[in-house]
Amino acid sequence: MLAQLERFKGYLVALGAALALALGAYLRGRSAGKGAERQRRAAEVNEQAAQARKEARDVQLETARMGDDAVAAELERDWVRGPGTGRR
Repeated sequence: MLAQLERFKGYLVALGAALALALGAYLRGRSAGKGAERQRRAAEVNEQAAQARKEARDVQLETARMGDDAVAAELERDWVRGPGTGRR
């Protein structure tokens, strides 16, 4: 009877160790996944920022080459709201 109890304790210890290892592997993988996602998102944000800087630089160069009247006409054409239909 005592031998069976000792064997049962051994099984419980082994099961506990296996569960602890599985939990540790899960948590480590989850942490690594979060880190990879953070890096991917940071790279994506940096790419978007670089694209925005390039577009701003292109607009500055384009407007620097244009005359004042051409810039004013471009702004009126693209930025000023037209007469519309009168409804909201």
